Amino acid sequence: MEVFQSQFGPIEVDPNTVIHFPAGLPGFDDCKNFKLLNEEKPNPSIYWLQSLDDASVAFSIIAAERLGFNYVLTLNDEECDSIELKDASEAMLFLILSRPEGEAIRANTLAPLVINLQSRKGLQKTDLKADIVFSNK
Repeated sequence: MEVFQSQFGPIEVDPNTVIHFPAGLPGFDDCKNFKLLNEEKPNPSIYWLQSLDDASVAFSIIAAERLGFNYVLTLNDEECDSIELKDASEAMLFLILSRPEGEAIRANTLAPLVINLQSRKGLQKTDLKADIVFSNK
């Protein structure tokens, strides 16, 4: 168990819970290892994706389904291999949230995060060619 100092204060990081983005994230190529905060809570509204490579980098994210989005997207073989995805049920899709100054909270629906919760690896799907179905639940 390591203690990592973040903008949230010290956080304990079990190496088995680290999420690795092999290609990093666009604009944050050097940030490859993250801790998903709030993961242990039952059905959290918002998660924080805290970089373990740069303490100043953290993203607020939300499960796409929580906003009523049901993505039908295709990952190529290279993408599946990079996150060790064997079955769609292993993956969870998240949207990065932002709040431009003076504006409402926005979700980046065009570049979801795909995280394999089994392998603890993820990617950001930036070349989205998917059908997005919005169902107002």
